[in-house]
Amino acid sequence: MVTAHDWFTHDRFGLFIHFGLYSLLGRHEWVMTHERTSPEEYEKNAQFFDPDLFDAVATAKAAKAAGMRYAVLTAKHHEGFAMYDSALTDYSSKATFGRDIVAEYVKAFRAEGLKVGIYYSLIDWHHPDFTIDYHHPLRDRPDARELNEGRDMARYREYLHGQVRELLTNYGRIDYLFYDFTYVDDRDGWAGKGPQDWDSEGLLALTRELQPDIIVNDRLWIPGDVVTPEQYQPDEPMTRDGEEVMWEACQTLNGSWGYDRDNLDIKSPDLLLRMLVDTVSKNGNLLLNIGPDGRGGIPPRDQVSLQALGEWMRLHERSVIGAGAAGYQAPSGTVLTRRGDRLYLHLLTWPFGHVHLADLADKVSFARFLHDGSQVRASQIDPDQQAWNTEPGGQAPGTLTLHLPTTRPDVAIPVIELFLAPDA
Repeated sequence: MVTAHDWFTHDRFGLFIHFGLYSLLGRHEWVMTHERTSPEEYEKNAQFFDPDLFDAVATAKAAKAAGMRYAVLTAKHHEGFAMYDSALTDYSSKATFGRDIVAEYVKAFRAEGLKVGIYYSLIDWHHPDFTIDYHHPLRDRPDARELNEGRDMARYREYLHGQVRELLTNYGRIDYLFYDFTYVDDRDGWAGKGPQDWDSEGLLALTRELQPDIIVNDRLWIPGDVVTPEQYQPDEPMTRDGEEVMWEACQTLNGSWGYDRDNLDIKSPDLLLRMLVDTVSKNGNLLLNIGPDGRGGIPPRDQVSLQALGEWMRLHERSVIGAGAAGYQAPSGTVLTRRGDRLYLHLLTWPFGHVHLADLADKVSFARFLHDGSQVRASQIDPDQQAWNTEPGGQAPGTLTLHLPTTRPDVAIPVIELFLAPDA
């Protein structure tokens, strides 16, 4: 049965965009709390924020060229600065430099045929009623607990729900809402923030009322539509109570979500591609982040990554888009995905001579390299054949052997497309 969420498990690859006032500072999106900066001091930075190089159209085209099918933009991060025209605060992009970044983003990405998601922080270190806790930048002040006496989370909840109403009312269809985040543990003598602080049930109901077909993540600390592991790769499909769930690996290029000028711990394009195909082989999505700089431009190092991904995806996207777990065991050094009646064997290392695929001997009608469509010879070696001199030994019954050229194809990850017989 076709559902409103089917696009998500089909599209598989999305762009995360962390863009906010923190981009101006260039020291991580948590710079406000890392440096214990008071809201009064931090908000002074807004007068200098003028992202004249932010080009939503160019960013949308770059995402599409990279093979991405959807995106998520930070409408408000933990610092509390709204990147849109909010009637509930003048601490916003519209009030500060006259631009509604969310509106520009939605229009541009829709024009490229990409699904549109919005990130919204449940946390707000700028709001005067958001109580101080162990993440708050004021946590080390001697009078921090006294300051909390005048703060009222009920008033903050009203503000939070009001901003979500704005985002889901004023920008047309929103395909995905990425809430972030709930932390229920106690630490350093402070209580965390749980579903009761956000009224998670009411917030989720409001979200679905305003956008009935929207996908919502799991970070309200109540079940949503998609599980969002962050900064690690699950070793198998994700499950809840023994049942597979939709999931999305949220990954950065360098360990930081916002622009972090001096962080040079960049993942190579090869690693990013291996992460992508690994995710899809486990029925997951990859949401890969970029952090525009203080002027709103895509940093050159991020552009290099997107371009490398796009070069590979141009020839190999059918092994990712619309694909998922193969249902067959992948040989060592490979990743298998499946799309309909075709398997896709991703060769992460280049073997000499042969690759052996268990249980596929009578199930594959044709094999070819995906990058150029050239045939790869496939056969079943007699299981009783003994390895001797120039003859390889036979494999277990039912094993399909692919015969590879000595020279590795000049693509980041070679992929062999295997056409399955109708009953496979």
